[in-house]
Amino acid sequence: MGMNRVLIENAAQIATPIGTCAKRGKQMNGLRLIETGSIYIEDGVIQQIGPSASVQQYLHESENQSEIYVIDASGQTLIPGLIDSHTHLMFAGERLDEFCQRLSGATYMAIMAAGGGIQNTVRATRLADPGLLLNESKRRLSEMLRFGVTTAEIKSGYGLDERTELEELTLIQQLNQDLDMDVVATFLGAHAIPLEFSGDGDGYINWIINTMLPKIAATHLAEYVDVFCDQGVFTLKQAERLLSAAIDYGFKIKIHADEIANLGGATLAAKLNATSADHLLRITSAEIRDLANRSRTIATLLPCTAFCLQEEFAPARQMIDSGCAVSLASDYNPGSAYTCSVPLMIALASVTMKMTPAEILTALTINAAAAIDRADSIGSLEVGKLADIVFLNVPDYRYMVYHTGMNDVVRVMKRGKVVDTNGEPENKNWYHRSISVK
Repeated sequence: MGMNRVLIENAAQIATPIGTCAKRGKQMNGLRLIETGSIYIEDGVIQQIGPSASVQQYLHESENQSEIYVIDASGQTLIPGLIDSHTHLMFAGERLDEFCQRLSGATYMAIMAAGGGIQNTVRATRLADPGLLLNESKRRLSEMLRFGVTTAEIKSGYGLDERTELEELTLIQQLNQDLDMDVVATFLGAHAIPLEFSGDGDGYINWIINTMLPKIAATHLAEYVDVFCDQGVFTLKQAERLLSAAIDYGFKIKIHADEIANLGGATLAAKLNATSADHLLRITSAEIRDLANRSRTIATLLPCTAFCLQEEFAPARQMIDSGCAVSLASDYNPGSAYTCSVPLMIALASVTMKMTPAEILTALTINAAAAIDRADSIGSLEVGKLADIVFLNVPDYRYMVYHTGMNDVVRVMKRGKVVDTNGEPENKNWYHRSISVK
């Protein structure tokens, strides 16, 4: 018998934002907190949530008499499945030497200008066996699952040629089929100018628009198109041309903006109504106002990257106080943030970026869901949403901040099934008892 009816009972606390769209400004502190709570799930969808007594009453009055599997969450906190809306986790090789060079004072852009950086990973990824790329990506997603991440975005962008970019996007679709996680595909052909187009950024953008976008649109290999709009990469004009063409082909859009220098990428995101503008280390007050007032664009901040690059952090406090919708993501990649550590992200967001515990939880759930256009189905724990649930072995969600740098995740549920760290459905023996409602 499949476990299509599950009751999670007696959680010390359930902590969740509420709604089907991103939270802006002061709304980011508005969590629903339920003490001694329960959640009832059927076929992977939440049917009832609230104080344990009220959920028990609901079940008592139910006419459905099939078996219910019960999980005891005593002493634990339940939060929505976390969403990592910005990763580059499909790659081959590593850049350990570059990381050590940066620790000795070399800059990210200097390494890139010397032929390292993204180009190093491109060389390794072009040569890699597809099976290796797939298995390594599965391993990295399993790492993320252990931190409570149940949905992840993955970008291409380490091929910068037709064969490898299409291969990466195809493998991302395979991951979505193979693992008990949801994966969202983004085409980031405009991650860097490949050596074949050295000095000809306009020519490369033309090639992406004329060759790649039609093929990817026809095969539905990606939902999003992204561009690295920054100093030494793609200009504002090139980024606008690419993103406008992507919109014409029916893609949703994202933009890497204001990481190394300010080229106006955040304002472009607002103008084109991009789903998200990411990084934003160099964002200006005027651009913050644009994101807050002129668009639905989510400001996705990547604290692990600023930390590893030893750069100033994005001004999260100013952005939230100005009314922006802020999300947090890992930027998991081999160069500037070789980590998917949610506890590190939380520690940096709280201690360094001055975000409150409620803002951080909102940024990792409903706002991150909005950053991949999934807030209607995930990102909060409420009736009608998918049962993506993280069990924390603490009695209050604020321990995520207080228990600095520690991972308190003890169990992860995806669509109503408890999964292990390899993304496989968990054995039903984990369920401490079953009951039949008569």
